[in-house]
Amino acid sequence: MSEFAAGPAGRIERVRALMAGRGYDAIVVRDEANLRWLTGVKGVFDYTFEFPHAAFITADQCLFHTDSRYLNSFEENTPAGSPWVYDMDEGTIPGWVAGKISANKCRVCAVEDDMQINFYQGIQRGLEDRSVACVLPLMHDDIRKMRAIKDAEEIELMRHAQSITDAAFQHMLGFIKPGMTEKQVRNELENFMFANGADSLAFGSIVASGPNTANPHAVPSDRVIEKGDFVLMDYGAGYCDYRSDMTRTVVMGEPTQEQLDLYALVRRTHEECVAAIHPGVEGNDIFKLSKKIIGDAGYGDYYNHGLGHGVGIDIHELPNFNRSKNIIEVGSVITMEPGVYLPGVGGVRLEDYGVVAENGYEPFTKTPHDLHVIDC
Repeated sequence: MSEFAAGPAGRIERVRALMAGRGYDAIVVRDEANLRWLTGVKGVFDYTFEFPHAAFITADQCLFHTDSRYLNSFEENTPAGSPWVYDMDEGTIPGWVAGKISANKCRVCAVEDDMQINFYQGIQRGLEDRSVACVLPLMHDDIRKMRAIKDAEEIELMRHAQSITDAAFQHMLGFIKPGMTEKQVRNELENFMFANGADSLAFGSIVASGPNTANPHAVPSDRVIEKGDFVLMDYGAGYCDYRSDMTRTVVMGEPTQEQLDLYALVRRTHEECVAAIHPGVEGNDIFKLSKKIIGDAGYGDYYNHGLGHGVGIDIHELPNFNRSKNIIEVGSVITMEPGVYLPGVGGVRLEDYGVVAENGYEPFTKTPHDLHVIDC
């Protein structure tokens, strides 16, 4: 059991424990996914490239800078008992940070390592203007690493997001017909999710058909779906800022033996890799297992992406199932998505996502792994 409380309060405790261990007087957080995780505020962050917010955290303060477009929404959606204090100082946000460093007599204030250069330099200029000396070390993905382990509240939100995603697939089985375009299928898929509880898309949905399924990140096109095609759908619902991720490949009409064999290989790879997941395993080891299974079947040159990734507030989070040596821990929420892609012919990907528990991998995905045949 974790030594920290559950929810946003426990997340702040974890950050403060890191600060104490590193000798930080304060930290500055700018990344919106990190801010959503720390505050627990739902449905306010819009994840633009504008970066309109910043947090300043000390051992006894949680200060949050925003502007008039968001202030009311934050105040209305902040969980009861939250320690966060909102500020709408009219100066620049870097200047606001420099002022808080000065007011708190900070000598070491850490910042995120992916912070914009101009924002970082703005803090430096603000400190120079105030004749304040403060070291600004970079945190090395520390908050993202904390986010890799999900708590019960996060897991429940992701289970709900996946329930919408599963329902959308069942709907699409009765909708897809030859003569439709990939874009028409994409539009129906996304409209269904919004009509059935999604408040955002997890990412831009992939719908590919026929030879386009050989492109792992195909963009939906005006290609018309034909009898005999594979149709691949990789998509997910967003719910309260958390995301789901699922891929299913269906076939239009009776499959050929080649299609059956390709699908069976990907399914076997998926299921054998899932069976090998346990707490403490290296993601790279599971990735190598997937490469071996597909390689031994003679398709090694046609599987060239990672096996899976963490999911949460961002669609791609830690840990990774690829060439990295991430240790997979209890509470990690990860995808499992092997695939084989034959240029000019087509491809198959099969993706679930779920949580790593003490006894192995527990998928949130409820849609079966059978190859679904669409009547034509």
